[in-house]
Amino acid sequence: RLTDMLRRILILLAIAALLGFGVFWALTRPQQVAAADLPAYTPDVANGRTMFNAGGCASCHAVPGRQDRTVLGGGLALRSPFGTFYVPNISPDPADGIGRWTEAQFVTAMWKGTSPDGAHYYPAFPYSSYQRMTLSDVRDLLAYLKTLPQAAGKVRDHDLPFPFNIRRTLGAWKLLFLDGKLFVPDAHKSQQWNRGAYLVNGPGHCAECHSPRNALGGIVAAQRFAGGPDPEGEGFVPNITQKALADWSEKDFETLLESGETPGGDSVGGSMGPVIRNTSQLGAADRAAMAVYLKSLPAAEGPKPAKKR
Repeated sequence: RLTDMLRRILILLAIAALLGFGVFWALTRPQQVAAADLPAYTPDVANGRTMFNAGGCASCHAVPGRQDRTVLGGGLALRSPFGTFYVPNISPDPADGIGRWTEAQFVTAMWKGTSPDGAHYYPAFPYSSYQRMTLSDVRDLLAYLKTLPQAAGKVRDHDLPFPFNIRRTLGAWKLLFLDGKLFVPDAHKSQQWNRGAYLVNGPGHCAECHSPRNALGGIVAAQRFAGGPDPEGEGFVPNITQKALADWSEKDFETLLESGETPGGDSVGGSMGPVIRNTSQLGAADRAAMAVYLKSLPAAEGPKPAKKR
């Protein structure tokens, strides 16, 4: 009888494990956007260039060491607590880049974080922000990218230890941090404020660097924009809420986005240098809108840098 009972228990445990695995497999399935879901549309390449600059695509995807920021052959190494990510080639090269991608595949990547072959992308690619972008802006961005120079060459695989090298687990991460919601304008705010909020939180993905993250790599919502440790392990990303920048004017933010110059006469450096090279290419109206929104960020206390010994 004891043997029969143990056998039944083992069978039940096996069934429970299979059911649990089935539920996990279903919940973590990579999501995709179907081509049939995209209405007829004529892309606006000029707007695509605006999205390219607002999104800072060149900051990560331009070939390291090359002056031409439109050669998007990738290769930049991004260190993180989870391992090192290598930024892919997104040039129009048909073999090594995105030259053969369809609009549906590109929208899927930007909104769902899913590759054309149906695998999860790691959130080092900030699709949790890009999901806020409008469909037309995403399609325009692809149209612009396909006008840029082709760059041959595949980028090496990410260097990630177990279990972070198991992409399927990213489905669980997405359940927690990818809500699938587009940007919703605030009816109580001005059109200019809403434009700035869209650019900062959508294509600009400013919170991805300027916010602390929890143990799972998700942004700590209560401290959004409040700064935190540099994910690459060196230095500290500053707080950009009114907790730290209350004495900045909207004009100060505009100047920073155009030239990189701070109110005190200093210039930003490090990873902000490439960001400014992108925002400096935006129209003055868009920089002004971003400045209005950034100035409106409520004060939030962020983590403090560790004291040097």
